[in-house]
Amino acid sequence: MKQKTNKKLIIGVVVIVLALVVFLVAFSQSSTQYFMTVEELQAQSAELTGKKVRISGAVLGDSIQYDAANLDLSFEIAQMPGDHREIEKMGGMAKVLEDAVAAAKADASIPRLTIKYYGVRPDLLKDEAQAIVTGFLDENGVFQASELLLKCPSKYESALPEQAGE
Repeated sequence: MKQKTNKKLIIGVVVIVLALVVFLVAFSQSSTQYFMTVEELQAQSAELTGKKVRISGAVLGDSIQYDAANLDLSFEIAQMPGDHREIEKMGGMAKVLEDAVAAAKADASIPRLTIKYYGVRPDLLKDEAQAIVTGFLDENGVFQASELLLKCPSKYESALPEQAGE
């Protein structure tokens, strides 16, 4: 009788552990936040127009326009790498943001995208900030943002001299 109880207990524990493993794997995959680059979005614009996507880019500070009375915000983001390993190889986030903005200012052929957002202007919206934006691309090629996340470049500045090899 005791062996049957032990077998049932072991089987029950194994089933619970397997269920937890399946749950953790499914949860970790669904919470992974992938975002497209400006270049990827523009390359797939025909298929993605009107569909909800998340993109990332470097904010071009001189493009920021804000109408406080109507809560109408627009700005451009420039192409930057989307792969964290590539960003580290290029000298880290601060260096990548600085280089992406400088390249976009120097070369009009660098992919950039206009972002429209209706709401209060975020304090972190500055030149060389990383913008992660959720929304959709409209028929005119303007990204209509519903969510706006900004990572301030000053967060990375203390690491810049070390990353740049100075």
